[in-house]
Amino acid sequence: MLPISALIAGFLAVTAPPPAAATADTVLREVRRPGASVTLVNLWATWCQPCREEFPDLLRLRRAYQARGLRLVLVNADFGEGKEEAVKFLADQGVDFPTLLKDQDDDTFINALGGGWSGALPATFVFDGTGRLVELVDHKATYATLESKIRPFLREEGKETTR
Repeated sequence: MLPISALIAGFLAVTAPPPAAATADTVLREVRRPGASVTLVNLWATWCQPCREEFPDLLRLRRAYQARGLRLVLVNADFGEGKEEAVKFLADQGVDFPTLLKDQDDDTFINALGGGWSGALPATFVFDGTGRLVELVDHKATYATLESKIRPFLREEGKETTR
């Protein structure tokens, strides 16, 4: 039996905004934008099965902790015709917030994000509220693993950030 949320999602068409083209600088500006106490930047692609598998956990984390300062930045690494598949995937997942599409050569993008990232997908970068990279998870991660990475940075319920 499907959960009620899945039934509702099936009846309501969720339109994800198309991903905006982004360089590593664009991603880092989003990370440093005021308001978040912790930011997860997830690099994914539609052709990457582990990326697709962890996607629901990322969205679940966002729903659970956005009010406590979590910002989720999704960066798609598809190219060419894969961009259309990415937009469809985002809509199918119910993503209704802005996302990004990597639009920079791999080496420049990889080096600019740092953390010793090899470029393998999926990759999730954890940044604190000041925009400092505190951890890189360069493999498929579970909800529990990602939750443990963000918990130290979350605001107490009902508290706003001063940044």
